[in-house]
Amino acid sequence: MVTTNRGRPGAATLRRLAGTGFAFAAAAVLTVACAGNPGPGGGPAMDADGRPYDPRNIDRKVRPGITVLLDDSIKLVAGKRVALVTNQTGVDERGRRSVDLLFNDPRAQRAGVKLVKLFAPEHGALGTLDVQGIGDERDEKTGLVVHSLYKQHTMAPADSLLQDVDVLVVDLQDIGTRTWTYVGVVLYTMQAGERRGIPVLVLDRPNPLSGAFTEGVLLDSALANPAYPTPTGRTNGFALYPVPLRHGLTMGEMARLFQAQLKMSTRLTVIPMRNWRRGMWFDQTDLPWVKPSPNMPNLVSALLYPALVPLEASNVSVGRGTNEPFQRFGAPWLRADTVARLLDDLGLTGVRFRAERFTPEKPGDNKYSGRSIAGVRIEVLDRERVQPARIGAAILWALARVHSDSLRVTPAGWDMRMGSSRMREALMGGADPDAVLDRALPDILAFEKDARRFHLYR
Repeated sequence: MVTTNRGRPGAATLRRLAGTGFAFAAAAVLTVACAGNPGPGGGPAMDADGRPYDPRNIDRKVRPGITVLLDDSIKLVAGKRVALVTNQTGVDERGRRSVDLLFNDPRAQRAGVKLVKLFAPEHGALGTLDVQGIGDERDEKTGLVVHSLYKQHTMAPADSLLQDVDVLVVDLQDIGTRTWTYVGVVLYTMQAGERRGIPVLVLDRPNPLSGAFTEGVLLDSALANPAYPTPTGRTNGFALYPVPLRHGLTMGEMARLFQAQLKMSTRLTVIPMRNWRRGMWFDQTDLPWVKPSPNMPNLVSALLYPALVPLEASNVSVGRGTNEPFQRFGAPWLRADTVARLLDDLGLTGVRFRAERFTPEKPGDNKYSGRSIAGVRIEVLDRERVQPARIGAAILWALARVHSDSLRVTPAGWDMRMGSSRMREALMGGADPDAVLDRALPDILAFEKDARRFHLYR
């Protein structure tokens, strides 16, 4: 769903229902396992086992890809030496780790699955580290070394570590925003599999922000870099491909997009979820919320993250080091009352702004640690109407208008996060933020239409 003019429905809102069904047509190298959702073309609804839907016997709870793999598709890893790319978010609906399930669950053991390697993305295997240069760890339960894929930037599994691997399995939680480096891990793992001829399985998980909204600007193709990362390469793990800031896809659907759009020969299999629907927010899935990173404590932070993440490339705090990161922003020089009033006057849908003070304690971005600073809190009133990219654009516009003498923005960092240098220049030059976002609508509409062929869920 794309909206315009601060939330009033645009043309895509009226057209989107026809295009959000399954899209199973794929290249021969792509397998989609266990298609346990309603069929296309208006056919009868089917349950997870491909039988006609019967409300008396169907389990309506969402089951993530790891459960579907073990229940229905274990043959894909039977007798195989498995390398698992995961972290603390890789759990089933009961909170059991994918690591443990593939290592010693009876279903995996009966199938002869051999878990031989572990890899972890940014923030480490437990998701508690907020630093660069993360070293290898050891998993206490399995005794396996967890090889870090986050050095100075996001990396791919090294060729030298894949010599005894038959299949690469990825189980990571996305948050629905283009700037999330775990998506880079998926792409780089697919590239590693392509280089060595190793099949890749992506175990799908929900888009926490639902799959019903597409918003922001497409990443400028001049900023996109999907190249295979090297120790000296200038990749960053998130400015990968021209997709919107809020892309509306799951991790598995994004893998399908990469496969097709980058013309990859990876032997990719996406293991879809069972019972997930595009309109579901994460708290409607009954799955446990496991913090995807140290600064993502809840769904509200995840929703507002795309609004504030561009300010990482500025001298403005985004609330790291507090209990509500990405729900507030601030700086010692901020005239919070003025900025909050200016933002409220824009009439942005689903939110309001309130001046406050907060103190970051040992924030990972090292901004204003231990100092009480003036800030603005973003309060969510109606999440269905929140448009994070419009909020982020409005915040930059307001800060530039009130604090042109104090605000400092790193252009390249902001551009790669929000997606466009022209957008930054326009907003800091005083252009109306809503008009700036509206100019991006044709590209967003085109992306939304094209992306339907990668959808796995209604």
